[in-house]
Amino acid sequence: MTSSSSSSLSVFYKVEQNKALPEAGRVWADYKTDESPLKILLAVGAYRTDEGKPWVLPVVRSVEAKMATDPLLDHEYLPVSGLPSFRSAATQLLLGKDSIALKENKVTGVQTVSGTGAVRVGAEFLKRFYNTRSSCATAVYISDPSWDNHETVYRAAGFTDIRKYRYWDSLDLSLHFKGMIDDLSNAPMNSIVILHPCSHNPTGCDPTKEQWKEIAQVLQARSLFPVFDCAYQGFATGDPDADAWPVRHFVRHGFELIVCQSFSKNFGLYNERCGNLVVVVNNEDAVTKVQSQIEKIVSCMYLNPVNHGARVVSTILNDESLTQEWLDCIAIMSGRIQQMRKTLYSKLKDKGTPGSWEHLLQQIGMFNYTGISRKQVNFLRSKHIYMLSNSRISLAGLNTNNIDYFVDCIHQAVLLNEAGQL
Repeated sequence: MTSSSSSSLSVFYKVEQNKALPEAGRVWADYKTDESPLKILLAVGAYRTDEGKPWVLPVVRSVEAKMATDPLLDHEYLPVSGLPSFRSAATQLLLGKDSIALKENKVTGVQTVSGTGAVRVGAEFLKRFYNTRSSCATAVYISDPSWDNHETVYRAAGFTDIRKYRYWDSLDLSLHFKGMIDDLSNAPMNSIVILHPCSHNPTGCDPTKEQWKEIAQVLQARSLFPVFDCAYQGFATGDPDADAWPVRHFVRHGFELIVCQSFSKNFGLYNERCGNLVVVVNNEDAVTKVQSQIEKIVSCMYLNPVNHGARVVSTILNDESLTQEWLDCIAIMSGRIQQMRKTLYSKLKDKGTPGSWEHLLQQIGMFNYTGISRKQVNFLRSKHIYMLSNSRISLAGLNTNNIDYFVDCIHQAVLLNEAGQL
């Protein structure tokens, strides 16, 4: 019989408290407990209406209503690779109907548990099978700054040489294109490079088509392997084809690559965790082998993906009229975000807030990298405005009811900072 003292000691007594919880989660928790009627949440990348409410897309709502009464639908497991009609529709949405890779059967992949799941499965596959013909550890390049989880996920997959390429120019408040090109031009041969095809998170700065062409040339010259994290297709311009242009350009130029798709934002299916992993190879013989190994990885992680969200997306993208309804929905969402961007800029200019704010208009997508300091962010927190410490805001959190208060607080923060009072 064990003593009371020994029985009360957990076998996990050496586990240390993890202090590195995602900042967005901490900010969200603080926002929830704030009882001020003035509070504004700008830290979470989720679409909100002008009333500040979550929006279920009408086309999604109608499809779900039909699914609920369809006697042919059941709750059987999906295949390990996911719902076939979803995978084909999602991949076609990404690569385009006329993609040479699709026509030549050089594309494979699996449905995943969210876009994050696609990043994780892709990282695991690369760690096991990416052949660089080198005994050195493969370097993974991530934009500086980038989505926090990129580094976390790749380290979890076993990559140890994680490097940054310059992306944000804090002086010009714009894309640091020269720094990006210089860093990638000096990357070790065969390194992996994570890219955002549209709506870069967190800066909102996307390369132009000409810049993408130069990026592709550098990657090709250095034999660098591109991994695209495509979380906002349709959110940048309102046009899914335009937002997928960088990926399609790389495919047209013969790159082997991985793309991680998310349908959280563009379909409003946040908690359905609907993602897709696409792998483009240069040899048809590699397709079945790659597919078999990715399915093996999935089998060891979660075995089967989630049905509901995939069924919704598949139903919409495989029906011409429903697809048009969805396109109308993303036009509404991207349009409101674009309008908030313009309104924010105009109100800051009209108020005479010191500094240059043109960079707000040069950015695109859900996020704005405001460029204010951490001290100014902390001041805004005291005013019940919740944003990330790196100055990123989600424009979807602004609306006609709270934008004036936000602008007033930004104005105060800038003036106090100039006066040395922060």
